[in-house]
Amino acid sequence: MTAQSPKRVLVVEDEMVISMLIEAMLAELGHTVVGAAPTLAAALNLARSKAGEFDVAILDINLGGERSFPVAHLLSDQGAPFIFATGYGSRGLDEPFRDAITLNKPFQLQDLAAALERATAA
Repeated sequence: MTAQSPKRVLVVEDEMVISMLIEAMLAELGHTVVGAAPTLAAALNLARSKAGEFDVAILDINLGGERSFPVAHLLSDQGAPFIFATGYGSRGLDEPFRDAITLNKPFQLQDLAAALERATAA
């Protein structure tokens, strides 16, 4: 499976094995990871420093006990699309993000591809 148009992706995930899996899936789809962050502070820093250098971000909601919603707010302010990847489903989302694109963990390659397509279609 290959991507129709390669995307530059920011990955925010605190579990190293899951982050590596997401990165491998993105590579299989033909996308490039421009940065990966395991903590809220690192994610905020990357979202600011790499603004304009990525097409979409994938955000785990729970980052070592902290929630990634400040990153989602920052990305929204920047006009950058993002996808939540979570085991909590949409019920784990704060109210402003109830309609955000969400990948339910564990997800398959085709689920990731579809979410990326939806997030970057606008």
